Amino acid sequence: MGWMKDETGLDKVAANYVPLTPLSGLRRAAHVFAGDMAIVYGTHRKTYAEYHDRCTRLASALATRGVAPGDVVATVLPNIPAHAEAHFGVPACGAVLNAINTRLDVGTVAYILEHGEARAVLVDTQFITLVEQAIARNDGPPPIVIEVPDDDAGFPATGRHATYEQVLDDADPDFEWIMPGDEWESIALNYTSGTTGRPKGVVYHHRGAYLNAMGQVISWGMVLRPRYLTIVPLFHCNGWCHTWMMPMVGGTIICCRDITAPAIFDAIADEGATHFGGAPIVLNMLVNAPEDERRSFDHTVEVFTAGAPPAPATLAKIEPMGFHVTQVYGLTEVYGPATECTWGPHLDHLQGDARAAIKARQGVAMPFMEHITVVDEQMTQIPMDGRAQGEIVMRGNGTMKGYYKNPKATAEAFKGGYFHTGDIAVQYPDRYIQIADRAKDIIISGGENISSVEIEGVLMGHPDVLLAAVVAKPDDKWGEVPCAFVELKHGTNPTEADLIAYCRETLAGFKTPKKVVFQELPKTSTGKIQKFELRNHAAAL
Repeated sequence: MGWMKDETGLDKVAANYVPLTPLSGLRRAAHVFAGDMAIVYGTHRKTYAEYHDRCTRLASALATRGVAPGDVVATVLPNIPAHAEAHFGVPACGAVLNAINTRLDVGTVAYILEHGEARAVLVDTQFITLVEQAIARNDGPPPIVIEVPDDDAGFPATGRHATYEQVLDDADPDFEWIMPGDEWESIALNYTSGTTGRPKGVVYHHRGAYLNAMGQVISWGMVLRPRYLTIVPLFHCNGWCHTWMMPMVGGTIICCRDITAPAIFDAIADEGATHFGGAPIVLNMLVNAPEDERRSFDHTVEVFTAGAPPAPATLAKIEPMGFHVTQVYGLTEVYGPATECTWGPHLDHLQGDARAAIKARQGVAMPFMEHITVVDEQMTQIPMDGRAQGEIVMRGNGTMKGYYKNPKATAEAFKGGYFHTGDIAVQYPDRYIQIADRAKDIIISGGENISSVEIEGVLMGHPDVLLAAVVAKPDDKWGEVPCAFVELKHGTNPTEADLIAYCRETLAGFKTPKKVVFQELPKTSTGKIQKFELRNHAAAL
């Protein structure tokens, strides 16, 4: 189908076919935008020519340390220049980037390093002890550690490892980038919270990373030379692919290590930030910032928000402050954003609650996704009436290759020819989708995915706990926080503070329950805990 009668000689050749990869964007930018500012972090300011050079040196340094094409290189870094450089330098030596959440506990980091078989790891000095402890837990050859000190942030080098700048200084500036021979080759490995305690390794390909980055330029209505503020962590879906996007449009990345209201307002006022992405908690932070933490600015800042619908009250307050907010929705499995709540002139007349009600929807497919809709259990389209509920399913080039070393979970996620999100939603007559519930019981707190099952497993390990169930409790600051309902063994009486402290010994701080309620848990006749009742209870607390 689609072939002409005689296509003799009309073949794929080097002149007309190049595998799609975000690496092409930086190679081009090194010439087209050579003198333009690529990356800014305090006094650290690098042009595109310098940015390309540093990424080249990183690729060389990794290759000379034995990192081969297909090997995994992990990072445990905040949003600093080295992390942006890793997004190009690691794949430029043919390796696969595994950006690890800096907020995870030692056990989970150890699991990720072992499961991904990382050959090397770039670590900010702030997290060096975490990584050293994680490596010590694992058998087998340890990964090479390259330490990234940050003197200005108060984290000088420990002296225990080679430092990032030393490694770059000793590297070959003429290293030949190893470009993918096939755009289906892997570029990144990202571990996602699942309904089980162990995270799953989501594998991205060069094609998807390129198309997602390029497609969001359209969705954001982005013109040349935007100034992008890194609020979305680069360990979250590779910062929603925005670091890969910037060279394509000659944009400047403004690094933000600590996400505070003053830091954001300063970046907008002093560095002219025009775009950022972030969870609704970031919007709340700006809206609620005291006057002495704010700065005035005279341009509109374009914001992608995701993780939970922004509250109508927040939207009503933040837009007059100079921010234009678009809600997007996605998952680690689809490289970050996959849907957008696209606005149009026919909606401009809406104000207040009516405007916020539309903006609270998760929207429609972004340009690089083929089809996103809501189906019932038979994979049949649900009525688009805003009432019927079903599961959001997706297919398109912005979908993962699958779960690393987990063919069973991959097949389950892709059954019926779509990626199954596990998110329950309604769909409106205009095809816009809106999430109604989270089928997987994932708690989204400040943009972080938290597995309720993982917390329950920890609580059940306490000697006084008979039964535990964890659900999301609405929270003004974080969107949602974990709330634990606990049945105690007869004759025991631990306090709420006791159980929270117990969880904190094992879990990262953001996963620790913020509220513990002692009561008998509601169950079905078969003994299954009725979480919907607990959600209602938590919402009423």
